[in-house]
Amino acid sequence: MKQEFVHLRVHSEYSLSDGVVRIKPLVAECVRQGMPAVAVTDRNNLFGLVKFYKAAESGGVKPIVASDIWVVGDNSNEKATPLVLVARNDKGYRNLCELLSYSYSEGQSMGVPGLTRNGIAEKSHGLIALSGGREGDVGKALLAGNLEEAKRLASRWQEIFPDAFYIELHRTGRDSEEDYNVLAVNLAIELGCPVVATNDVRFLAQEEFEAHEVRVCIHDSRTLDDPRRERRYSDQQYLKTTQEMVELFADIPEALENSVEIAKRCNVSLDLGNYYLPEYPVPEGMTTEAFLNDVSAQGLNVRLEKILDPANEVPAAKSRKQYEDRLAFELGVINSMGFPGYFLIVMEFIQWAKDNDIPVGPGRGSGAGSLVAYALKITDVDPLEYDLLFERFLNPERVSLPDFDIDFCMDGRDRVIQHVTERYGRQAVSQIITFGTMAAKAVVRDVARVQGKPYGLADKLSKLIPFEPGMTLTRALEEEPLLKEFVRISEEADEIMEMAFKLEGLARNVGRHAGGVVIAPTRLTDFTPTYCDETGGGLMTQFDMNDVEHAGLVKFDFLGLRTLTIIDNAVKSINRRNETLGEPLVDIETIPLEDGNIYADLRQAKTTAVFQLESRGMKDLMKKVKPERFADIVALVALFRPGPMQLADDFINNRKLGRENVDFLHPSLEHVLEDTFGVMLYQEQVMQIAQILAGYTLADADLLRRAMGKKKPEEMAMQREVFLAGATANGVEAKQAGHIFDLMEKFAGYGFNKPHSVAYALIAYQTAWLKHYFPADFMAAVLSADMQNTDKVVTNIEECREMKLSLQPPDVNRGEFRFIADTESSIVYGLGAIKGLGEGPIESIVTYRQAEGCFGDLFEFCEKVDQRKVNKRALEALVGSGALDQLVTQVPDGCPDVIGFKRALLIANQAEAVGLADQKASNELSGLTDLFGSEVLVSDSEEGRYNHIENLRNLSFKDRLGKEKDSLGLFLTGHMVDEYKEDFEHFTDLRLSKLRTGQSAVTVGGLVFAMRAMKSKRGGTNAFVTLDDKTGRLEVQIFGELYDQVREKLKKDEIIFVRGSIEDDDFTGGKKMRATEVMTLEEARARKVSRLKVEIDTCNLCDGFIDELAEILQPFRPRDTVGCPVAVKIVNKMSQGDVILGDDWRVIPHDDLLQNLKEHYGSEKVHLQYA
Repeated sequence: MKQEFVHLRVHSEYSLSDGVVRIKPLVAECVRQGMPAVAVTDRNNLFGLVKFYKAAESGGVKPIVASDIWVVGDNSNEKATPLVLVARNDKGYRNLCELLSYSYSEGQSMGVPGLTRNGIAEKSHGLIALSGGREGDVGKALLAGNLEEAKRLASRWQEIFPDAFYIELHRTGRDSEEDYNVLAVNLAIELGCPVVATNDVRFLAQEEFEAHEVRVCIHDSRTLDDPRRERRYSDQQYLKTTQEMVELFADIPEALENSVEIAKRCNVSLDLGNYYLPEYPVPEGMTTEAFLNDVSAQGLNVRLEKILDPANEVPAAKSRKQYEDRLAFELGVINSMGFPGYFLIVMEFIQWAKDNDIPVGPGRGSGAGSLVAYALKITDVDPLEYDLLFERFLNPERVSLPDFDIDFCMDGRDRVIQHVTERYGRQAVSQIITFGTMAAKAVVRDVARVQGKPYGLADKLSKLIPFEPGMTLTRALEEEPLLKEFVRISEEADEIMEMAFKLEGLARNVGRHAGGVVIAPTRLTDFTPTYCDETGGGLMTQFDMNDVEHAGLVKFDFLGLRTLTIIDNAVKSINRRNETLGEPLVDIETIPLEDGNIYADLRQAKTTAVFQLESRGMKDLMKKVKPERFADIVALVALFRPGPMQLADDFINNRKLGRENVDFLHPSLEHVLEDTFGVMLYQEQVMQIAQILAGYTLADADLLRRAMGKKKPEEMAMQREVFLAGATANGVEAKQAGHIFDLMEKFAGYGFNKPHSVAYALIAYQTAWLKHYFPADFMAAVLSADMQNTDKVVTNIEECREMKLSLQPPDVNRGEFRFIADTESSIVYGLGAIKGLGEGPIESIVTYRQAEGCFGDLFEFCEKVDQRKVNKRALEALVGSGALDQLVTQVPDGCPDVIGFKRALLIANQAEAVGLADQKASNELSGLTDLFGSEVLVSDSEEGRYNHIENLRNLSFKDRLGKEKDSLGLFLTGHMVDEYKEDFEHFTDLRLSKLRTGQSAVTVGGLVFAMRAMKSKRGGTNAFVTLDDKTGRLEVQIFGELYDQVREKLKKDEIIFVRGSIEDDDFTGGKKMRATEVMTLEEARARKVSRLKVEIDTCNLCDGFIDELAEILQPFRPRDTVGCPVAVKIVNKMSQGDVILGDDWRVIPHDDLLQNLKEHYGSEKVHLQYA
């Protein structure tokens, strides 16, 4: 009889630390080899279980549920060892889930989850254990020569797992395996314990060994050639065939037979595809259904009081009966499908959030189409007013879970999750795990590091891979010619890519779903094992979002929306001021949605920082659509997304025709398509057309919509027949009905979810309204929300300047953590936006100021704030940002640069101020007082307590801006162009504000303010660079070959000069340039500067002057004759003359050279002379 074998120990990619086995290929290989069953035994987890179980079941392979766990001893000296736990039945599976969960929540040591033998014994029922081979506790004792200890340990496991403990044997060519096997077999005979063979699989094919080694090194932060690296694996740990295993264990056939016996003993049935909701507590004597009916009716009455109020400027579009009928219909569906508890649970935590001053979004996704949700205040969008369909959300013909995505203010989201955890119990509530993968850009860097390749090579390779979500190495090679060429010419790059392809996409690490939370009706471990961090916090399911739903748990999405935080902070700021002034408070929920001023702003695309409407593409679309009413914003949100551009083009063109000239396809469809000018923009419109023309129920119409999206030919043929029959029965000509069905089919897959569009259009309008009427409060809130994102801060500060808002620099005597609007047109810079500061130091500063008043000078500041929080780094950041400028109150008369003086003085006195503060604190701590008082270290002169004033050298303009850039991420008190006025006068033909359309071969210059690159249709790369020269801005287009030549010159915040022709920019209404040449500042100087001149007074000459000058010039001498000559002007009392240095001493007129010369000989003594 042919001998069989089952692999009982396989690590998949979900082991994370080792294993490159992917689930589907594993099952496919088992099918190919004819193996009846297989186990996946990932390290301390069941991350991939549901995927494995489903794949194995569909492939006809029996899935065996198991995991490698770590056993920790009763004392700290005993090292953790592996043990394989295999679920024999459903009870065993539950116990395995509980053990794994406990190992994370209570058993972690140094980041490794472990279980004691006693702990395992308590949950051993229904489990089979394998000893772990030579690495298990029994194996280690045997190899250490401690046979009695091995016997004791094995006997203990036999007690814990009666008739279910197996001593595991390996033959993979690793150290000491055969020694162990001999000892293990002898022990098994002595104890009457069965043995089992496994191959401890880590990869499917032998040739994948090297890729597996790289994966292990990536996890362990080692390189392949590191002599300290532990070699724990061999190339024999692949998925061997039954025949290979039979040959390996020909002398111990029972070890193979037992693998099959174990597989036969294991019968776990996962309950997948059923849903289990937690019970919602309802009043005694009421059912959940009755309670939902009751609170929904009450909630609708409250809503209708406002909707049907006769005092409303716009009368309600629907009657009370229509609302009541819709409510009754929805409740009937919800209750019949068994989801009343779901609505009540969501209602409760949303109401709790609102009661606790946590802003909640008006709705998101198809849930906003439910009137029950509107009545329960789950959503704030009236579905009848906007023709939103309940069947799009919950369809009795398509049984699936309701799914509310709820947006909360970012600052309050975690509080809501905490509330839900406390309400339903910590054992029942958890967030959902996610798995980070080895993505294209990252895996290239990882592989290069492990292979010991140069960092620069890895960096170049990674940067050539386009930055785009979902980017793969294959796509990158297809789309980026430079990458393909680099890999072709570089052998090392090719080696990196070859290995990266093998690892790309593997699970690498654990993360947390942005907002997914599950609530179990019982304990979480009845449905999924759990995972948490080293501290026991951050509880998550071990199954990801899709798998946890298949396992029976219902997901609730608690999403954080930054815009809600912005709106909330802006409204609070406005109302604090209005309350002080005695003016009416703003209620953002009741603002009019048809304010002409707002639509005027939108038509001009004044929407930077406006939710959903701020991108360049959206601004372009708005200028074409020219929105005039709220329905147009709804359409804009739906139009601006991937899909056929014909939708947007048709919408714009039909709008120009006017409603009276639009083709609505059929007279009965006018009210369905009028808001979108005859375009099928929303999924709901497809459903309504099927209902009106062909007599579909909305439930059936939803199935039609889904079928059209999937585009299955046989299903579409059947639906077409039903549609045409229904339409012709309603008097529609067959030809016209066919034409309409074709259009529906064409656009249904691109139709947008209208409830989502309405809800987000409402938030967009609210932000546009705040920006128009309360610009300072709104922009302060926007800047605060984005202050850790320097690029966003720069963009938003520029918008403040465009809006003529005054932006006050950071100031420790006025600033808060956030940006604040101190008047209707002025914003004080947020201290939290200063890099290197953090919340701790700011809290110390603000707390003292609020209690004791403003700081007088730097010395008082250092004395009064907590030095442990405001350390040297924080103090340097405060000085560099200008936040301490107001602590210098006296400035010498005629000082040419007040800011430069103040900051230089602060830097000069910083060490003494900190030293004095430390000494004072030390004295106070020890109860001592200086004999002469605490002021002895500093002079108290007319200038105050500051020293070093006489010889103080002002901070240069460039250094000042550099420190602002370091601490704020931007230039706040000046423009870098000011430093190069002479260069601009000689190198440019015109400043940007003077450019005119049609000018050609014109040279301009400026600071690179922004840059974006994109692929052209021909496969090349085009760059769009925004130049700023203080007088204006200009977009410069750099195409194809020119971009490839100059890409290294295009760096943010660098000065460049560009030659090209000027055209109109239809998007901005301004000008744009098509570049023909790009020069750096140094390149422009090399062309235009005729001489670098240094003036020296003989009375200041030192003996080593020549050597000193040569040392300064040496680093800037070019390799060829390019560069400019150097002239030294010698001046004495009687005469003066120029000494021209030879061509060997030509130099590149770099900024660093000029700065060095100015520091040595004086800034007024160094000049560039232009040709």
